[in-house]
Amino acid sequence: MVKKLTTNGISDPNLENKRTKVTLTNSGVENARGTYYSGAYTSVGYDNSFNLDRFKENFKINILSESANELVFEMIGIDAPIANALRRIMISEIPTMAIEKVYIINNTSVLQDEVLAHRLGMIPIKVDPRKFNFKLPNKEYTAEDTLIFQLKVKCEKDAVTGKIINETAYSKHLIWVPTQDQEEMFPNEEDRPRPMEDDIPIMKLRPGQVIDIQCYCEKNIGREHIKWSPVCTASYRLQPVISVDKSIKGDKAKELLEKCPKNVFDIEDSGQVVASRPLDCTMCRECIRDPEFEQNVKIERVRDHFIFSIESTGALKSREIFQEALKIFIEKCNIVEESINKLVN
Repeated sequence: MVKKLTTNGISDPNLENKRTKVTLTNSGVENARGTYYSGAYTSVGYDNSFNLDRFKENFKINILSESANELVFEMIGIDAPIANALRRIMISEIPTMAIEKVYIINNTSVLQDEVLAHRLGMIPIKVDPRKFNFKLPNKEYTAEDTLIFQLKVKCEKDAVTGKIINETAYSKHLIWVPTQDQEEMFPNEEDRPRPMEDDIPIMKLRPGQVIDIQCYCEKNIGREHIKWSPVCTASYRLQPVISVDKSIKGDKAKELLEKCPKNVFDIEDSGQVVASRPLDCTMCRECIRDPEFEQNVKIERVRDHFIFSIESTGALKSREIFQEALKIFIEKCNIVEESINKLVN
């Protein structure tokens, strides 16, 4: 008789806990590796194979906080390889515009030309890269693939007040020079190409020193150079689950609260300790350093519940970065599907 497999979880609570959670102890991390083999739990009656309907039912995205340059959201119901693929795409495969070629007309400062060019390349440029094409090698610059900025700063000393003018060259001194019909591409003032921030220091100058430079921005991706990456950081962590035994009450409960540097725990009216702010937990494990508390406090992470954090450089909004990453991920999936179909047929 063939045993019917279920998809509603494993009846053995210990085995189900190992399948769905990662456990942290004083000695290290347990159950860190996920189990993706479809027949891993066949002997206990559980079907571990991928099921599209089950995935659609369990998959969720919830935004926890959002600003123009920072997005925190939870993604539920996916495996670690998928989460990591999205993270890597956000870091290295979403195109932006960055300074690539620097033509130094005059530089009488103490900063070497090579160092100055590198600093300019790392300044985030606020412009929509989707309006530009990738520049082809050995081709002339055009308005469709290049932006030009001019940096011309002279440090002087006021003859009357003695005050030094332009003692520091800032990113605000980078002036966009439109070519051909680029002004028509950006009719609104707020959309025009510019450095993300005006107060990024480029170099110090002394009276009489001059820099006169032309900078050419090109479209590319972070895999080519990190200056094209649209994110400062793109990371994720697993959802923490912290449970405290009911025996921890009174003075022991207060002692547990004092152990936590992130103030994760609270004491309810009943005297029971609860983890009221699990997302603040950094897994420092201070609450289980004492062997007595290690037996009564359980720290786990949900294996398919990811908390993503995206911090943009400003070239694109954090929401746009995630949206573009999903588009690229779908394109990659389509390529894999087409390749498999060619092999099969």
